[in-house]
Amino acid sequence: MTTRFLSRSVVAELLDVRACITAVEDVFRNHAAGRTVPPGVLGAHVTGGGFHVKTAGILGDRAYFAAKVNANFPANPARLGLPTIQGVIALFDADSGRVLALLDSAELTAVRTAAATAVAAKFLARDDADSVTICGCGAQGAAQLRALAAVRPLRRVLAYDTNTTRAQHFAAELSRELGTEVRATEDIFAAARESSIIVTCTPARQPLLGKEHVRPGTFVAGVGADSEEKNELAPALLAASRVVVDILAQCAAIGDLHHALAAGAMTQADVHAELADVVSGERSGRRSEEEVWVFDSTGTALQDVAAAALVFERACQSGRGVELDLSA
Repeated sequence: MTTRFLSRSVVAELLDVRACITAVEDVFRNHAAGRTVPPGVLGAHVTGGGFHVKTAGILGDRAYFAAKVNANFPANPARLGLPTIQGVIALFDADSGRVLALLDSAELTAVRTAAATAVAAKFLARDDADSVTICGCGAQGAAQLRALAAVRPLRRVLAYDTNTTRAQHFAAELSRELGTEVRATEDIFAAARESSIIVTCTPARQPLLGKEHVRPGTFVAGVGADSEEKNELAPALLAASRVVVDILAQCAAIGDLHHALAAGAMTQADVHAELADVVSGERSGRRSEEEVWVFDSTGTALQDVAAAALVFERACQSGRGVELDLSA
């Protein structure tokens, strides 16, 4: 039996953002119904970066299990000319254990992370939310904006980055691509106060935003905090908001929630829901125009397995990828 190898370029070709949003929403709904192998995570720190392993599965007529190993080395682009994130996803048949595919994880991780934000925005942002601030103008920031544009008619986008030149390039490129006004800004606080949706996707280790920077009715997605050291949203902001997490235990260990808990600003019982419960209707989404909602997104292998299965099935249909015999 062969295993299909899918390179980054093939994954990028087959994984469009709208289909990924649908797949991610479906997997969270299945998770709420108990039709998944619950996600797990293991992390390891090394000099200059770290590794994490994330696993999860989808059960049903076609059952899949995925294990992703990602390396995150923030200094890579400047020091070695390598991407910050590199890794691989192994996709298995969950009924037989057969290795179905090996996929480059970088493109898939970016798109599936953005897809989860888009799903959360569908349920938690105001219906009239059309102004966005993106904090962090790297590949993930671009993916986040593309995903939001797929679920919201955006009128204005403000782009902030500590590297002003990068923010300017981001604004010019995404304006052309999306046909929406994207403007670079050097004032993150003014931008946040002008926006109904805020996404932070940075490697920050100190909070970028506090509750005083967010106006009533805003939806905030904290995407960058995916290890114990990272922190983008101040504990007081979470404490003053309705908080939805991707996976509660994971966010309590490595997300912005981790810092709010450590500061005594809130307890796990104060968290409104996991995203799966909101998507499935078991817990409410937005109930008023004035509520501030925070989505703490640490990234879960539920998203990985949903996106990987989508890419694999499309690759089989189109004959893309390289077939390998791992048992030879």
